Amino acid sequence: MTDIPSDPGRAPRTLPETKAFLNVKVLWVRHWNDRLFSFAVERPDSFRFRSGEFVMIGLDGDGEGAKPIMRAYSIASPHYAEELEFLSIKVEDGPLTSKLQLIQPGDEVYMGRKPTGTLVTDALVGGKRLFFFSTGTGLAPFLSLARDPDVYSMFDQVILVHSVRQVSDLAYHDELQARLADDPLVSDEAQAQFHYIPTVTREPFRTTGRIGDLIESAALFGDPVQGAKKLDPETDRIMLCGSMAMIRETAAMLDGIGFEEGSNAKAGTYVIERAFVD
Repeated sequence: MTDIPSDPGRAPRTLPETKAFLNVKVLWVRHWNDRLFSFAVERPDSFRFRSGEFVMIGLDGDGEGAKPIMRAYSIASPHYAEELEFLSIKVEDGPLTSKLQLIQPGDEVYMGRKPTGTLVTDALVGGKRLFFFSTGTGLAPFLSLARDPDVYSMFDQVILVHSVRQVSDLAYHDELQARLADDPLVSDEAQAQFHYIPTVTREPFRTTGRIGDLIESAALFGDPVQGAKKLDPETDRIMLCGSMAMIRETAAMLDGIGFEEGSNAKAGTYVIERAFVD
């Protein structure tokens, strides 16, 4: 993992102002490996969001008069944070990420004016256990929710499952493994209620296998997770974010055992972020 300082030999990059998007300054950049990086931007005073929502992030397009290149990014910061944090993949020839991975503190990026999304507690009915099932950068909205005190007042247990291919893809592993011990607002609650289950599918690790395999084998429900050794639509609530294959497979399984998908219009027992799936 590498924190990127400003390059004193390069002036910060500014972007032309637009009516559609906000210009926000990059505060820090952290590269986890050659496939993942995090960054944070300043939070405009007027910007409000619910923990778990996403917003459009981007840069200017190539060529004169080109439209900005924008993509949806889940906000990894909780709703009260003073800065906005994001987790991104790196795609060598990606229209946006090939450039975005080169940003440095002081540079500007574009940000949408209006956050939205369904990975919010408002879209769930009450329950006892809240499971976050994520793959890859699908971890981001759950970093936001896991650091939100309101979540711990709504659920007895908060269980974050993060499935990746390689061990180095486990972004935020140390912070989550420590059960958010350094978080000023939720550290006490997290020590008692938060459980982190990282799993790796292509390298040796203490937990291996896909999320569906862990559910089916009941390996997901071992100590310290308390309660039933299976998912129960009466008491469990679930959020899904990550690969389309994981979401579709898990959602089909949940539908089959009596869970109902929720939305901002009608709360349910599980939710997915449809903006990243459809």
